[in-house]
Amino acid sequence: MKKLLMATAATSLMAGAASAEEIKLGVLLGFTGPIESMAPAMGAGAELAIAEVSASGLLLGGTTVVPVRADSTCIDSAAATAAAERLITSDGVKGIVGAACSGVTGAVLANVAKPNGMVMISPSATSPALSDVEDDGLFFRTAPSDARQGAVMADILMENGIKTVALTYTNNDYGKGLASSFEGAFTDAGGTVTISAAHEDDKADYSAEVGALASAGGDLLVVAGYADRGGAGIVRAALDLGAFDTFHFPDGMVSDATTDKFGDEIDGSTGQLPGTDSPGAEKYAELVGDAFDATAIFSAESYDAAALILLAMQAAGSTDPQVYKDKVMDVVNAPGEPIYPGELAKALEILAAGGDVDYVGATAAEFIGGGESAGNYRVVKVEGGKFETIGYR
Repeated sequence: MKKLLMATAATSLMAGAASAEEIKLGVLLGFTGPIESMAPAMGAGAELAIAEVSASGLLLGGTTVVPVRADSTCIDSAAATAAAERLITSDGVKGIVGAACSGVTGAVLANVAKPNGMVMISPSATSPALSDVEDDGLFFRTAPSDARQGAVMADILMENGIKTVALTYTNNDYGKGLASSFEGAFTDAGGTVTISAAHEDDKADYSAEVGALASAGGDLLVVAGYADRGGAGIVRAALDLGAFDTFHFPDGMVSDATTDKFGDEIDGSTGQLPGTDSPGAEKYAELVGDAFDATAIFSAESYDAAALILLAMQAAGSTDPQVYKDKVMDVVNAPGEPIYPGELAKALEILAAGGDVDYVGATAAEFIGGGESAGNYRVVKVEGGKFETIGYR
């Protein structure tokens, strides 16, 4: 209901204020490809923040914001680059929420965002390689690096008494980075990775890959893949061949698409995804209501990404990315008034008056290093064919 009210208010404001400036914000996510089941809630999260700001009428003296969607595909760098170029040159966006998936995000940053001086805040690109990328101060991310996810995953498994695992990962920047991080952390903790093997997406048959994993053995199989692509194929083959019946799933597999496919066949399997039990997460769920699943992976991160771009504009007094990029770290970290979902109008007022805000948002946002989330994780277990939350890290 709240989302409907905000959207209605935004529509009325836009219709009744023809003289007000209108800015466009790109929403560049994987609407097709290996995370397409995740993208709807991600897009909805970003657009919820945009509608909230537009409805307030407080951004830069009455500027309204219009989201413009584009498809990063997640796997096709050329297509993602072309989509980003259209957002900037044809649509005239002043910032980009995205991209989604690490490989295409790096390509868009290098080939489009840097040359055009465009700010990008990704809600879901997690490769450790992006921490040190040359970005001219333009790239940020509300999702934590997989350097942290690998360590969290190792801790979860060791605490569950899992000492040996077979590991398969999707053969791209995301999979390679996460596999390396996890293997290092798990080995350092005293665990053993019996095999670490890449898999390609979209194969018709994964029996050969699963055969090699089964031969190596392990207490369970870690599947660092995608719920809509090869990761699901690996799980299906493992179940059909009787090779493994328990799995551990990093974030790319923690999706309704996984449980819709396998149900209670994978009961007892565990996993983790970015998430927190902070007051901001509760407020975000209240704001979303029944419009979409507020706990869906990277949805809250998408809300925060859009909100941060718009608050940085307000803090800078400008929609120019070359100007407001320097304000992102200021609005996301202390000092300042804590800001939660549903309080973007309050933040805009404080910033307009020259005050400071500490954007906590839906994900307990705190940026470190070159502008990435320090990171919090929700731990899940498949029970009765559904992912159930069992803790937080």
